[in-house]
Amino acid sequence: MSDTTVPPTQPGNPLAMSSADDLIVADGLVKYYGDFVAVDGASFSVPKGSITAFLGPNGAGKSTIMKMLTGFLAPTSGRAMIAGYDMDSQRLQASRILGYLPENGPLYPEMTPSSFLDFIADARGMRGAERKSAIERVVQQCSLAEVWHKSIRKLSKGFRQRVGLAQALLHDPQVLILDEPTSGLDPNQILLVRELVRGFGATKTVLLSTHILQEVEAMADRVVMINEGRLVFTGTPQELVGDATLEQRFHALTGAAEGASR
Repeated sequence: MSDTTVPPTQPGNPLAMSSADDLIVADGLVKYYGDFVAVDGASFSVPKGSITAFLGPNGAGKSTIMKMLTGFLAPTSGRAMIAGYDMDSQRLQASRILGYLPENGPLYPEMTPSSFLDFIADARGMRGAERKSAIERVVQQCSLAEVWHKSIRKLSKGFRQRVGLAQALLHDPQVLILDEPTSGLDPNQILLVRELVRGFGATKTVLLSTHILQEVEAMADRVVMINEGRLVFTGTPQELVGDATLEQRFHALTGAAEGASR
């Protein structure tokens, strides 16, 4: 079994940079808010073709790390890379192969799913047959046909989440970073998203954050776990569990810690 405590790797010598197959790399990421340390030296990698669960209690720093990985938030120190692109200096290049679903992703409530995805297609420079095919694909993948021309303001939280997922998938990205992708979904919608994510594993590299242990069992082939901003485990679900249950290992590594959102 992997060690329960994983020491942070110093920037410039990341464990993840050793393989060209690692498409998501966190290299010694640190984030301070004033004197508060939200993320403390996180280094890990996500190999090509894997579905990696980014696990930890609420407030552990998952969303902060995902924002740094996607270039939405600058680290205090350390480096984030997507498919070899440095998110500090090459964010535009990386955005062409990266799909990102933030937690409670912002949408335009006055738009419909149809007009919103048209807007996203315009922003990505998609034209002609490619554009039409891409929109038709995500409508089918995310089961949006029944709300296609309804105001986003009037949609349930579950449907709004699916519109957000559709925008992340529109350009058929090589890398997907999903922050709590099943948040607010009913049981049937959760199953739909799980099936989608499992299907992505054949063609995409996926990092999805969650504090729901069932998500790990249902979707992931790798696990990265953090607690209080620090990496505490990286490996396979089988290595994480060992002779215990997933719930027991989660509590052992996190101390059932709870805190403010990071």
